[in-house]
Amino acid sequence: MSVANMTQSKDVFLAHFEQLEKQSSGGAAWLLPTRKAAFARFAEEGFPTTRDEDWRYTNVTPIAKTSFTRACSVASEVTAKQIESYLFTKDCVLLVCVNGRFDQNLSAVGELPKGVMACCLSDAARTQGDLIETHMARHALTEQAPFAALNTAMMDDGLFLHIDQGISVSVPIHVLYLIDADAEPVSTHPRNLIIAGPSSQVSVVETYGTVGGGGSHFTNAATEIIANDHAHVSHYRVQCESDDTYHVSTLQIQQHRDSQVQTFTMSLGSALVRNNIATVLDGLGADCSLTGLYLVDGRQHVDNHLTVDHAKPHCTSREFFKGVLQDEGKGIFRGRIIVRKDAQKTDAVQTNRSLLLSDRAMVESKPQLEILADDVKCTHGATIGQVNEDELFYLQTRGVNKQTARNLLVFAFANECLSDVRIEPLRKHLSQRLLTRLPHGEMLGD
Repeated sequence: MSVANMTQSKDVFLAHFEQLEKQSSGGAAWLLPTRKAAFARFAEEGFPTTRDEDWRYTNVTPIAKTSFTRACSVASEVTAKQIESYLFTKDCVLLVCVNGRFDQNLSAVGELPKGVMACCLSDAARTQGDLIETHMARHALTEQAPFAALNTAMMDDGLFLHIDQGISVSVPIHVLYLIDADAEPVSTHPRNLIIAGPSSQVSVVETYGTVGGGGSHFTNAATEIIANDHAHVSHYRVQCESDDTYHVSTLQIQQHRDSQVQTFTMSLGSALVRNNIATVLDGLGADCSLTGLYLVDGRQHVDNHLTVDHAKPHCTSREFFKGVLQDEGKGIFRGRIIVRKDAQKTDAVQTNRSLLLSDRAMVESKPQLEILADDVKCTHGATIGQVNEDELFYLQTRGVNKQTARNLLVFAFANECLSDVRIEPLRKHLSQRLLTRLPHGEMLGD
């Protein structure tokens, strides 16, 4: 990327930041220093290039050279009918943000159990400033992650979720982010902060979608999860924006003693997707499970970048990511497991499997283990293959036509990941989305 393009892109976001500073919503006394420090880090680092090892296979020039407009400055009138395709159940707490702004008319928060606070971040900033300040940007690694720094500087609205000790939330918390813009390129920076108190339990679903017209949009999202002692958190992330969208996400998880965190990431849309997922197992006996599935076609590009840091002993981690690629799609997987010197009795497994449906599709898989302890059990594996011709032939001999047989095998390959989705209505919803991505896949759902 040329120096001129880099400077131009920084200037665009600098103008956005200066506009944000003038607005009352960005002027909270405790928040402004955090924004300024984050923007200073972004201005110093700039957008990453392919010369950076962590971004070697993902070129963000299309993002950096586009002059985006702040989405929250674009008027929108999204209707309840337009969001129906993104909903998986009525039995949930629903928060909807359109173009970076919380939309109360489309949301349905309802009655929350005592000890649970689930609201938009902008409201919480006015009433829970001390609590947010204690956790906000303390765990998202803005020093090493330019997009996380940019999000912290420019953060729009999002989910604030706090659960007191011993509280179990029986229904999922669903936060839906929509971009609605017909022509001009817009950018949005959703931010979520989830704090699970000791021995609490909750499920959170993030969905990212597009309504209205086309255009080259940019979503730069960040979520921080703090799982205190013995907390159980299930986190699901569904990305199904338009093919013209660029999507970068940061998920930073901080786990304490005997906490359990399960995440599921599904990427189905956008021209370019980069998912940065990092968890620190910072308490004895902590357990995490990171599952992901992505489907790409055309010239889509999906990059999953995972870091699991075993900082304390007797912790367990499982990574299981799958990709289905066709046409000229490209998939990247980089999984890094770190086992600190004192993290004895670590048990870590990392698996990455990719299915190529085209000779032109490409996958880069880079598993990494950095082990500084000597009493551990760590394994990793990566496979890249095509549809099994023997299985395809077997189905055809049983009267199944070739396309349907192929779809059955692809669906079975991908559907293995969906078994980790514990919310049944969400699992069915995602299975249907998976079917719609297969040629004539609707026939399998009949």
